[in-house]
Amino acid sequence: MDQVFVIGDIHGEFGMFQAMLKHFQAKTQQLILIGDLNDRGPKSKDCWLLAMELVRKYQAVYLRGNHEQYFLEFMEAPEDWFPSYLHNGGKETIESLLHKGATAEYSPTEIAMMIRSRYKELLQFLEVLPFYCEWGKYLFVHAGVDLTKEWTETAKTDFLWIREPFHHGKNNTGKTIVFGHTITPMLYGDMQTTALWQSDGKIGIDGGAVFGGSLHGVVFDQTGIVEDYELSNTDHPWQPDF
Repeated sequence: MDQVFVIGDIHGEFGMFQAMLKHFQAKTQQLILIGDLNDRGPKSKDCWLLAMELVRKYQAVYLRGNHEQYFLEFMEAPEDWFPSYLHNGGKETIESLLHKGATAEYSPTEIAMMIRSRYKELLQFLEVLPFYCEWGKYLFVHAGVDLTKEWTETAKTDFLWIREPFHHGKNNTGKTIVFGHTITPMLYGDMQTTALWQSDGKIGIDGGAVFGGSLHGVVFDQTGIVEDYELSNTDHPWQPDF
């Protein structure tokens, strides 16, 4: 493929996901989803089912985010993870997979059992999501890498969760690192700028769509950014609620 089309953190915003895909050129572009398709927004199930279809149909690369990991950890140990998962947006995911009110109606174990029985294929799909993708001089990853060592030796938790040490560390990888996870208004330090964030060979693409910010779809070729499609969330005002 001549180009990569990478989409930032979607978080259950299915309508925005569909709208962004209208810009995707399947014949010439490799599609990459940067992770965090679930939690917080209302339609995690729809986002996941569409992602499965895109992987099958176009060999899209769907990277593991910390919220996919959160969901899998909840499924493995529901009683242990239930309170923190709900607090971090899992309630919306569970309700999209089951029904409204399910988190109050059933025990964590019952919820996990129902999801496991209904969504076997989805769970198998999520369990093998990759942590990063290399394409030429680019490295695509959900959160970032450990810049104090060879990036390939980054701990799995850092691929999913790292923030300041990566944002402020010196990029000696020889790669342009494209990442999501930390919203660009936070990277800019003003809690309002949703544009792409670029510094020291790092490009942050999470415009905080689920918080009323924007969803980025960025086209790269081997020379740099070709296009940045930025869709604003028109359903609700900017409200960075973590």
